[in-house]
Amino acid sequence: MIRIKICGITSREDAVRAAGLGAWAIGVILAPESPRRVDLEQAAGITEAVPPGVGRFGVFVNADVEEIAEAVSRCGLTGVQMHGEESPEQCLQVRRRAGVAVIKAIRVAGGDLMASVVRFDTDLVLLDTYHPERRGGTGVPFDWNLAAALPEDIRRRLVLSGGLTPENVAEAVTRVSPFAVDVSSGIEERPGVKDPERMKKLFETLRQSQGNR
Repeated sequence: MIRIKICGITSREDAVRAAGLGAWAIGVILAPESPRRVDLEQAAGITEAVPPGVGRFGVFVNADVEEIAEAVSRCGLTGVQMHGEESPEQCLQVRRRAGVAVIKAIRVAGGDLMASVVRFDTDLVLLDTYHPERRGGTGVPFDWNLAAALPEDIRRRLVLSGGLTPENVAEAVTRVSPFAVDVSSGIEERPGVKDPERMKKLFETLRQSQGNR
């Protein structure tokens, strides 16, 4: 089945629920500007509740390499998601210093998406919706045709994000065939608090759609 990352987790309960439903990974946001932000102590409490085999990603925006490395160590992170204006060189520095997988987020606003993606030699590339004032959690999808037009070898390392919900995620996966999907606001009661029924519906919808392919 398509891998599912549940991001913007702010409680142990939501982390355990996501893992129990079959999440490939969970994400905790450590960027100060986010309404879903947790501090290092909260993040460590969340990640320690996740069973082995489930990825634990920390989300950062234009953070210092040493700050990221400290968070990886203190919170037991298995991966880092860089969601700002980080350069390819900065992403490689983080991977070398922290020793974990790196996802580089690219906010899609049209134009030459291929040129943006191939700049980054990270483990994975996440595509999210561009917003002039917000990084992620917009609740608005971008044009999936832009992602679907990318070569298959690139789509094999894509994490698709941006406005995904239980109602549209099956169509998105069918059209793009990404490595994984990343869902946050589309399964929330309010920012940072997941709706158990919508989370469950997301997993059930994807299992059913992929079982019918």
